[in-house]
Amino acid sequence: MTMPTRRPGRRNQVLSRDRILATAIELLDGGGESALTVRALTERLSTGAGAIAYHVGKRDDLLDAATQTVVTAALAAAPAPAASTPTEEIRVAALALFDAITAHPWLATRLTLQIIRNPAGVVTVGIFERIGRQVQALGVPQERWFDAASTLVHYILGAVSQKARIEGDTSGIDGDVDREEHLDAASAGWQQLSPEAYPFLHAVVGQMRDHDDREQFLTGIAVILDGLARL
Repeated sequence: MTMPTRRPGRRNQVLSRDRILATAIELLDGGGESALTVRALTERLSTGAGAIAYHVGKRDDLLDAATQTVVTAALAAAPAPAASTPTEEIRVAALALFDAITAHPWLATRLTLQIIRNPAGVVTVGIFERIGRQVQALGVPQERWFDAASTLVHYILGAVSQKARIEGDTSGIDGDVDREEHLDAASAGWQQLSPEAYPFLHAVVGQMRDHDDREQFLTGIAVILDGLARL
């Protein structure tokens, strides 16, 4: 009696929403949004497109869910220290988002789209609530709460946008170029400018070349918080 043979590539693992999202995030991390196709996902999971749609939905739903998964996990994994100040709590939340986008370059664009397109979504309300409570605790006047929280959120998004992978970019610039190579090229370009026409750029070219992205990000947060304290 012959035993039935298994279909090649078929896995025994139960297909679930969490497993689909984990695999989708792996694809996004490996090649950006262009790497996340239904075909690539079904092949990786050894399943059909209908199963993906049943558990998650369309590709846009999948991207939104992947964004929510990464952002929610990043914020949950970075609780503020006990008895911390509002300033420290804002720094912790901001750095959690910064580090998440550093680890997942595709996230910068998707996070911005979530904030713009889905103001009542889990990602948007989660970020605004966490930042906003600390703005309130800082003693900012209530009539300025929304402006203050928005300023912080927009700064965070703007600061991390430099890490975004721009799908469909035809500029010829490699989005995955090494950071050191990029800074070397930028500093060389600034040094070739006329010192008379661009005295500021010549004065800070060394700082630009050797700066730390994380420290620069925190400096911006500190500047904003200092301004909010004066409100």
